[in-house]
Amino acid sequence: MVTRILNSAFFVLAVGCSALLPGRLLAQGEGSRSLGTLSGGAGAEEEASADPRVSSLAPRAQKAIGKAFEALGNHATLTTQGATQVRKHLETAYRVAPSSAEVSYLFGVYWLQMDDRVKAKACWTRAIKLYPQHYRSLISLGQALVDEEKLDEAVPYLERAVEAEPSYWRAHAIYADLCLRQGLPEEAVKHAERALDLGHGEAAVVQRYLAAALTRLGEKDRAVGVLQAYVRDNHGDTAARKQLERLQLAEAQNARSVETSSQEMVEPWTLDRITALLPTNWLPPDTDRKVPPVEPGASCALDEVVKKAGHRIEELVSNVDRFTATESLQHEKINKWGLETAPEKRRFDYVVSIKEAQARLFDVQEFRQAAGAPGDFADGLQSNGLPALVLVFHPYNIESFDLTCEGLARWNGRRAWQVHFSQKPNNSNTLRAYKSGINGFSYPVALKGRAWIAADSYQIVRLETDLVRPIPEIRLAAEHTVIEYGPVRFRERNVNMWLPQSAEVYSDWRGRRFHLRHSFSKYMLFSVDDKQTISTPKAPEETLPKSPCAKGSQSP
Repeated sequence: MVTRILNSAFFVLAVGCSALLPGRLLAQGEGSRSLGTLSGGAGAEEEASADPRVSSLAPRAQKAIGKAFEALGNHATLTTQGATQVRKHLETAYRVAPSSAEVSYLFGVYWLQMDDRVKAKACWTRAIKLYPQHYRSLISLGQALVDEEKLDEAVPYLERAVEAEPSYWRAHAIYADLCLRQGLPEEAVKHAERALDLGHGEAAVVQRYLAAALTRLGEKDRAVGVLQAYVRDNHGDTAARKQLERLQLAEAQNARSVETSSQEMVEPWTLDRITALLPTNWLPPDTDRKVPPVEPGASCALDEVVKKAGHRIEELVSNVDRFTATESLQHEKINKWGLETAPEKRRFDYVVSIKEAQARLFDVQEFRQAAGAPGDFADGLQSNGLPALVLVFHPYNIESFDLTCEGLARWNGRRAWQVHFSQKPNNSNTLRAYKSGINGFSYPVALKGRAWIAADSYQIVRLETDLVRPIPEIRLAAEHTVIEYGPVRFRERNVNMWLPQSAEVYSDWRGRRFHLRHSFSKYMLFSVDDKQTISTPKAPEETLPKSPCAKGSQSP
């Protein structure tokens, strides 16, 4: 039971979230700033106050926010003592930084845990007004409006959340619930699958919405399989077991349709507990922690899948001598509370060369330039080797890995074989290494991970990697990499190549934590005898479109 605490000390803080917003929110983009243009130095207090990043605030406010994060994250519901601790830290942060979007957001989380949704919404609304791209407030306010059945009002907030943080799964999860409530099961399926693509085990509860949407579409066998997999891994979710029992009963009775509303299939507030976003777990779960869901009953011929994927990698190497792209990089430090600091942004002219230097050994070179000079990363940490990771599946390298086909999954609306790989003991690694300085000693890194291989084309569409084990010699505690690939068209040669579209790297090295976000555009491919500008083709029909749930809506 949630403990309610009413105290006169809250008066100023409650007013701070509610009374400063007499009108509607800023329209999307009004008053917003690029994250990369904000200054965190002295004399920049006005600009810093609009920056939601903790690093832009005074050290005293940073410390108070960090402690508030810890206190909120340690309690599903606040006891009297816990509420007092949170209040103390947030009051301190509010006094030091009354115009901080992050502080307003945390007050919203606080009031949500105190079971006062009116004050929670007021605080999130204020955070969005202070910083229109504050995605955690956008998601939380969108969820609150969905729970109140104000579906049309919720859509613009969810749209803006996806735009502000496209790699985060929660907005898609809430979209799935919203589309179900609006009677759009096909769109609910697409958003639920996208949430599972991005969140994997963390987004497991979304399988309940996926099953409800599949039921509405008449795909009961698949819906039962999805729920069975979820219940198997989440024994304590009694509501999910009841949902499965209802679905199996309807199937046993040969019911032609299940006219059950999404609220009956998935109870209200199911997503509520995952929407208060406290980013204390900065590092995504290790690939071995939990297997992402797969479709039941699909038979996977591992040897055939790996062989055909290997052929695709051979085609890539043989068709391309090198490629160029525009690379956009966002570099974020992670502080001791797991919070991201203000990002540093870079843009490079990026060149990658892939050659077979000698028999069964590839030479992958990367070059970066910015304004005609060699491109440097922030803090001297350079993330090289991303293009080489896909070579795990080249026939020269695949024998060095233990492989398991986990089943048929869905990635971005398409079917894909989900294959786990882990480097065999005592096998040398030629794909990934760390070294300090140009002339420093190189430390090979043993990799494990998971690949999603398109079931129709056998192209690798997504790749995740982790360390097999930490490397204490260089104090490398963790490294998690996620790469998503997409098709580009080589027109004159009539060739489609699958190249990186985005990549994220999380690293804990020498006591420093980093999160790097890469995106690639404006590709040009070079082969031995040809050169052609490449443009990204239109997305296939299965790719997630902008939700029709948003038709006719306007940004608040």
